[in-house]
Amino acid sequence: MNKRQGYASLAALMAVVALICGGIYLGIDTVRNGPAVRTPPSATPVWLATWAAAPVTALPADAGAATGTAGGRDGRSVRNVVHTSIGGTAARVTLSNLYGTVPLRVDAASLAVAAGGTGGAGAAAVPGSVRPVLFGGARGATVAPGGEIVSDPVALRIPYDGDLLVSVHVPGPGGPVTTHTHARRTSYVAAGDRTRDESGDGYTERIRSWHHVTAVDVLTSQARGAVVAVGDSITDGVTSTPDTDRRWPDVLADRLGGRHGVVNAGISGNRLLLDGRGESTLGRLDRDVLARSGARSVIVAIGINDLLRSPYAGTGEQVVAGLRELTGRARAQGLRVTGATILPCAGHPRCSAAVEAERAVVNGAVRSGTVFDAVVDFDRALRDPYAPRRLLPAYDSGDHLHPSDAGYARMGAVVDPATL
Repeated sequence: MNKRQGYASLAALMAVVALICGGIYLGIDTVRNGPAVRTPPSATPVWLATWAAAPVTALPADAGAATGTAGGRDGRSVRNVVHTSIGGTAARVTLSNLYGTVPLRVDAASLAVAAGGTGGAGAAAVPGSVRPVLFGGARGATVAPGGEIVSDPVALRIPYDGDLLVSVHVPGPGGPVTTHTHARRTSYVAAGDRTRDESGDGYTERIRSWHHVTAVDVLTSQARGAVVAVGDSITDGVTSTPDTDRRWPDVLADRLGGRHGVVNAGISGNRLLLDGRGESTLGRLDRDVLARSGARSVIVAIGINDLLRSPYAGTGEQVVAGLRELTGRARAQGLRVTGATILPCAGHPRCSAAVEAERAVVNGAVRSGTVFDAVVDFDRALRDPYAPRRLLPAYDSGDHLHPSDAGYARMGAVVDPATL
């Protein structure tokens, strides 16, 4: 079953569930602070983000973290498989050494359109599509600790709703590798420089994380800007089916049909106010959201980890204050801000009555229309109408905190494109 068939099946299930529960509702609050601005596609091609991942540093216990990340990917090529939300006539790639303690030396990189397939075939490129990625006209580059580098434009027709292969060869030791651990995507590692390979045969190691690459932009005149979804593991799609692109931002991107880039800035375990898995959302806002190419709006779905995690659990009022700060900073950069209510979590071991009370404070403020430009009510859309402090079973992955594929599909379906 392909992705679109999968979405069709999920949509049918969602419709049945909604009817059983007594009627379909959208879970959308309209804009509170002025009408959405409709921007036509640019007549002149512009750079827009088609894919991104928020960087973290790999921990030994992380699912899918490849061996050897603490000391770098010495003498190996990593072929990252990433999914586009819009297409274009050229692309550029961002490589990051944010968490490295020594310079990251890259001596070869390439970009290609993925041929598709499962297993080792997933590392194969469409014949004739492999292009070298250059940096200031040079084949290689050195990225300082804590830094990043953007490649030269790569002339390649980039498909909408397709997979790209971003291959990077690191000739010597370094690290720790800057990564995104919960990619929910299989990528590949090969010994030696295999960046120019069309075949995936040399890529014998499989990983479930992205290494070095944090963004891909495309040159396009067909899209209206980029939407950035920022949040925690729910936005990261940690319980979505691997290799199917069923996180809720993916569903939204499919709905928008290439008219907007949609990039995912979710980090599993992330908090709004405090560092932990990655910097806090407020701490990384400039880099992971505001700096994304062509960003025009942000959807904010964060706060549950601030309430759940002890001994540093925050209060609902503290979370609301942080959300107001985030909104102010995004507005100052010209972005429109849509805020999401926090999903129900009753049944999860850490979701106590005290947590539920603080969640109600946050959701009440979000629904009031005084925090964001627009609201998407994920809580109302996914909760069980007969037990509103719980996720509807069809939308529950089983841990009573994270959605199932059907739940992610529901989330992506209730975002109002007019607010973006």
